Amino acid sequence: MSRRHFLALSGAMAGTTLINPSSPIYASTAETLQPAKKTRIAMVGTGVRGTGMWGRSVVQSYPNYIEFVGLCDINPGRVVLAKETMGVSCPTFTDFEKMMKEAKPEVLIVTTVDNTHDQFIIRGMELGADIIVEKPMTTDEKKMQAIIDAEKRTGKKCRVTFNYRYSPHRVKMWELLRAGEIGELTSVDFHWYLDTSHGADYFRRWHRLVEKSGSLWVHKASHHFDLLNWWIDSDPESVYALGELNFYGKNGPFRAVNCRTCPHTSQCSFYFDIMKNENMKRLYVDNEKYDGYLRDGCVFKNDVDIYDKMAATIRYKNGVQVAYSLTTYSPYEGYRIAFNGTKGRIDAWIEESRPTKDVNFDEIVLFKNFSKRQYIQIPHGTSGHGGGDALLKDQIFVPNTEDPYKQAAGIRDGALACLVGIAARKSIAAGAPVMIESLTSIKPQAKKEYKRV
Repeated sequence: MSRRHFLALSGAMAGTTLINPSSPIYASTAETLQPAKKTRIAMVGTGVRGTGMWGRSVVQSYPNYIEFVGLCDINPGRVVLAKETMGVSCPTFTDFEKMMKEAKPEVLIVTTVDNTHDQFIIRGMELGADIIVEKPMTTDEKKMQAIIDAEKRTGKKCRVTFNYRYSPHRVKMWELLRAGEIGELTSVDFHWYLDTSHGADYFRRWHRLVEKSGSLWVHKASHHFDLLNWWIDSDPESVYALGELNFYGKNGPFRAVNCRTCPHTSQCSFYFDIMKNENMKRLYVDNEKYDGYLRDGCVFKNDVDIYDKMAATIRYKNGVQVAYSLTTYSPYEGYRIAFNGTKGRIDAWIEESRPTKDVNFDEIVLFKNFSKRQYIQIPHGTSGHGGGDALLKDQIFVPNTEDPYKQAAGIRDGALACLVGIAARKSIAAGAPVMIESLTSIKPQAKKEYKRV
């Protein structure tokens, strides 16, 4: 028996689930030590993220505790393929209302295009389901407020899947800060680099449009802002930002609709041959006829309207200041971060795309004033996103998994991560700082509010 399943069976005696503790899903009798019934799960949005992160891997890892009762996507070909690749027998739908009313899921996983998250979160709650949603929770402040109101109105819960919180390397930084190793935290320098592979991919896909992704301020950087909120243990108060499109989109030397139809493939360093990947071909190319979505879009298309370089100054309610930047055309992928305190500094430089050969750890350097530096080595995680993916899913699907690092993220966490990016967009447009409290009913607090989801 694996440790995961041992914990799950042991925890079943408490009669609870992690999505909704009031649901009588698990038996409390010592005789069985088995779930009274499996949690009924449905998914809307069956692209790579849905079928991979929240599909096949969940089916394989938690077969005793969950069952998929419905899959939904606007693309009929893609949703049928998702059923096959996930290895489930549930019905498929292109009509969300029909799925919810016929399948009656207890939990709905939302992995659709970002600007539609709010529709499915709100309607899913109204139809009786708790929600698991991919980041970002949504793309603007009006949709955010509607989600906040829906949670209060329905009494249902929404879990936002910030897997970066679960990486052992990032957890260690959280521990060092909580232990007071550098005294009182005063400022943070945080710089993220997307390389010319991963970074460019955002400009091929629907993410290149602010309307759909909220820009990389929201789609990508909400991950980073959530980490900052979690590390700093306070709420963001104001944001002043700059951003431009200097590299992709209109800046390219040539362009086409997509790579397969482009006459410049021999000249373009960003040529992407989607046909070499059988899974991508089957999921996207074979199903273009249904919705016209081109997964291998040109990174230099004129319709690109997101920024590719961004910088922000963020002030927190407890007085901590953050200097943040995101670059999308770096030669390597990773980040540099430094926490400055009254008694020292924590430094880390993580290169994710091309890690040093034969080095199986990430390193943190702890500097204390008037003392020698300390090198702390954290072994690489054994799952995606720095080891965070499996730990996140265990906490969601295995009953009674503890939360000692306060990693479980609800609507307030999801909102504040997005609101920093939304405020950054507005700040660029206005040329002035934007106050977080001006956007929704959430009032920033000096000490971060924690409620277990």
